[in-house]
Amino acid sequence: MNRSRIASIATVAAACAVLSCAALDVAVAQTGGDASAAKPGPVPRLADGHPDLSGVWWGGSDVGGRGGPPVPRTGPPAPSYTSLYQPWAAKKAATLSDKDDPTLNCVPVAFGTLNVRLWSVGAVGQIVATPKFVVLLSETFHDFQLVPTDGRAHRDDQPPTYRGDAVGHWEGDTLVVDTTNFTDDTWMSAEGRVSIHSDALHIIERYRRVDAKTLQIDATVEDPKVLTGPWHVPTRTLQLAPFDEILSLNCSVSEAPAQIKSASEKTD
Repeated sequence: MNRSRIASIATVAAACAVLSCAALDVAVAQTGGDASAAKPGPVPRLADGHPDLSGVWWGGSDVGGRGGPPVPRTGPPAPSYTSLYQPWAAKKAATLSDKDDPTLNCVPVAFGTLNVRLWSVGAVGQIVATPKFVVLLSETFHDFQLVPTDGRAHRDDQPPTYRGDAVGHWEGDTLVVDTTNFTDDTWMSAEGRVSIHSDALHIIERYRRVDAKTLQIDATVEDPKVLTGPWHVPTRTLQLAPFDEILSLNCSVSEAPAQIKSASEKTD
């Protein structure tokens, strides 16, 4: 299954790809045909001295765009999320298919289809950083996450949500984001990739800006109700995009019934 299931998403995705590719072409032209020719500068910093993670981050292209592998990564191969299912979870997952994907009803994912939580269902995300908050923005489903970095604890007055409750702190030049308090009715990924989780889901991410143009993210996913052990996500290496603003990729619930019917017919 692909994003063409939902017409409004496909339309905007195509527009994003065109704009992203146009911006990339400009960047290539300005560097004499090699967008990577210029050496990246030093890590920019906030007024308090911490690295400034602000920027639009991608893997080299938007959905449907060109520009190389969408998700560069480093490190040895690691087990997949679903390979760590407890027996009951594996049995339940086997009863689900493409037509059960919550994103067909415009419900976001708990993690990310390309294993980058910042991207959610898409392939581009934006970070806006201040000394008190880091704001994580995804292009899909009006998705955002506010991450306070001033030492406060998780909220005790927030009901469970699709994307959870996040707090952050700095360990040297690395931002550690701790997210809990999820609902149990989303999947970890989208596009028919069955990936159930429980309300005990706990995600820890580590964001490190390597240089002016490179962001590395490491994540560990825990769910003692569903997994046999923690899932260590392979390191994701993101690049600073040649544009400074993401576009909104909306989702229309009114289109979902026909798409669900189509998905169901394909799996029958």
